[in-house]
Parts: sequence; structure tokens; C-alpha cells
Amino acid sequence: MPILPIDTGRYGTPGMLNVFVEEMRVQKLLDVEAALAWAHAEVGNIPKEDAKKIAAMASTKYVKVERVKAIEKEIKHDIASLVRALAEQCGSSGAYVHLGATSYDIVDTANALQLKDALAIIEKRLSCLREILQQKAGQYKATAMMGRTHGQHALPITLGFKFAVWGREVERHLQRLRQSHERALVGKVSGAVGTQASLGENAERIQALVMQRLGIKAAEISTQIVQRDRYAEVICDLAMLASSLENFATEIRELARPEIAELFESFEAKKQVGSSTMPHKRNPETCERVCGLARIVRSLTIPALENITTWHERDLTQSSVERFILPEACILTDYLLSLMNFVVANLRVDEAKMLQNVGLTRGRCMSESVMMALARKGVNRQEAHELLRKLTIVSEVEKKPFKEVLLADELVHKTLTGEEIDAALDPKNYLGTAVKQAEAFAQGN
Repeated sequence: MPILPIDTGRYGTPGMLNVFVEEMRVQKLLDVEAALAWAHAEVGNIPKEDAKKIAAMASTKYVKVERVKAIEKEIKHDIASLVRALAEQCGSSGAYVHLGATSYDIVDTANALQLKDALAIIEKRLSCLREILQQKAGQYKATAMMGRTHGQHALPITLGFKFAVWGREVERHLQRLRQSHERALVGKVSGAVGTQASLGENAERIQALVMQRLGIKAAEISTQIVQRDRYAEVICDLAMLASSLENFATEIRELARPEIAELFESFEAKKQVGSSTMPHKRNPETCERVCGLARIVRSLTIPALENITTWHERDLTQSSVERFILPEACILTDYLLSLMNFVVANLRVDEAKMLQNVGLTRGRCMSESVMMALARKGVNRQEAHELLRKLTIVSEVEKKPFKEVLLADELVHKTLTGEEIDAALDPKNYLGTAVKQAEAFAQGN
């Protein structure tokens, strides 16, 4: 009976959910058992015909999830139950199933296989977000808007510049995920405490063959388990990624406020309901969902980090935790990416309102531009700053356009012509390299 919202189908994409469904998990475990039997046959430990039989039967077509669960209910051990269920299907060849292995040779190697599939999906979706941001950065590279610091009007930027900032952040996440592969996507066949004693003289060869067969690397060294700093790195990377998505979503939510009204989620006007009681509402509910679920992903870092601590060569404290955090982190991060890809691709932009908002301070947001114009004419920078600080206060208190206040000041009027003041007050003249930086990202440079 489904209880949690991932199980009910509320959250998660079909591709990622398929990686972690129970039947797929059992299949990955069986894949490892099949690879182990093949490796034993390759080094001459077991007959090749028996290895072929084990490989043929190592499928959920024959080893049913229900049968594994029934055995586990009796013997209270999940991997031993899988081994028995597979051996049942293999006849006399079943004697060679799980030869020389310990449970976590199978579990940790299957973890690597699942994480490999999951991270490939996440990377693909993350690359898609980068491409969407590149398109948006190019489209809006010169669209002037207000840059804000501390929630206050600072200096003009462009919307394309904002998208480029997000895009470079996405690129760093791609780099982190790819760099973590070498450390995290590893399996092992090292036996009960990592010494490989149960595997005999061909132990190292057997481990190498298993990983070769499965398409992953072997851990350089392990105890009974792969050390959990590897998984903690992946979870922390995904938590940072989720936090960046929350950052983007929060910005969109802020800019969608009626007082600002510059950027909006798409809204299906024909059918979508914003509120059960207020018909006018158009809530940024997708971005809010991103922000909420990002908190869940971040929360998974604590148990992931605590899992690094192990008694001696292993204990079982990690096992129950990882049944939650590995699927949840991957499923939710992928889902958040799918939401943000849709949101960013379909953003509604009000360019006119952006330009209107730049003028809310009646020119005062261009005080730095005026200060720099004065400095270029030889006015002491510190003196210019203090003068303009006072003039912005006059403009605000007396509710006068900043240009009018500037023209009334003797030093400003003596130093700058009317045309130079107009040029200094034009937001489009004070964008620096914003357009160039947006264009560079848009072009993949």
C-alpha cells in the first residue's frame, strides 16, 4: 500500500523511479551474482556451464521478488534470501552461487550500478537546464533590469546576465558530479573483512573481471563495505545542486511578486487554479515545490555523513539508512531538475516592467555612474561619493528626480554637461560587461 508521496506517484519522473523500483534493485543484485559466477569460471574455479546456468537464471523473470521476500521472512537476511532464491532456479549449478562473496560485495556493487544509472539521468537533465539557460541568456542578454543587493535597488544588470550566473552555477554542478564518478561509482569483491581470503589465489583477478563485466571500477581497497565517504560525497553534491535550484526558484518567486512583477511561472489560464478561494491568485507553486523539496534533499546529508562512521570493518548502521537516502536523493533531485527545466523554459518575462522598475528611484540607482563620471573629470572619488550620498537623500526626501537635484548642485553642474549627466543616468550606458558575459555563456565560451 503506497504511503509516501514518491510511492503514490506525486513526486518523481518515470525514468528515475524505474532505477529504484524493487524489481530493478533485485535485478541489479542478480547481475552482480551472475558476473561473480562468470569471473569464477574465467579463472577456472567453477565449470563454465554452471556459470552460464547461473547467468541465465539471474533474472527477475525467474527469481521473483515475492519469493525472495518469502524466504527473508523465514531466515531474516535479505541477501541470503536472494542467494537461496537464485540457487533454487539453478539446479545443481546453484552450489556455485555467491561463491567466496559476502553480502556487501553484492550490495555495494549493485549500489554502484544503480547510482551510475541515476547520475546519468541527473547529468542529462542538468545539461538540458544549462542549454535552456544558454538560450535565455542569449535572448535576454541586453534586457535591462534592476540588480538588487540586500533586497534594495543597487545597479542595473541584464536578465541575460542573471541567467548566465545561474548557468555557470549549473556548469559547476556538472563538473562536481562527473568528478565524483571515479570515487563513488565503485564496486568490490573483497570478502568478509576485505582481505579476499575466501576468493583464493585469483581473488584480485576475480574482482577485476566482475567489475569489467559490469562496467564499473573496483574500489582500490575496502573492508566488508565500500567506505561511505563515497556515498556521502554524492549526497552532498546532490544537496548542493538542489540548493542551487532552490536559489533559482526563490529568485523567480521574488520577481513574481505584484510589487515587482518582472518574471513569472507559466500559468495555464484555461484550467489552472491558483487558490481554492481567491480566483485571482496565480501562485508560483512549482517554484515553491522546488524550494520545499530541496530542503528534504539537504536533510539527507546528515545521515549520509553519519554513515561514514563504522565500527571496525563494518556494522549494519548504514544499511537501513541507505534504503532511504540513496533513492530519495536521486529521485527528488531529478524531479527538481525536471520542474526547473519546465519553469525556466516557459518563463513569462515583462521587459517593460523591468525597465519601469529601474526608474522607481527616479535616477538615484545611477548614483555610482554619476560618481564615476565626476571622478573621470578629476573630482576626488571620496568627495564625490559623499556629495552624491547627500544628493540622493535630497532627491528621496523632497521627492525630486535625481537629475533635477544634480543640475541644481554647483559642483556637478560645473563639472558635467547636461548631456554627460543624461548619459550617466541612462541605465543602458552602465551595464559594464553584463551583455558580453551573458553572450559568452550563451555561446558556450
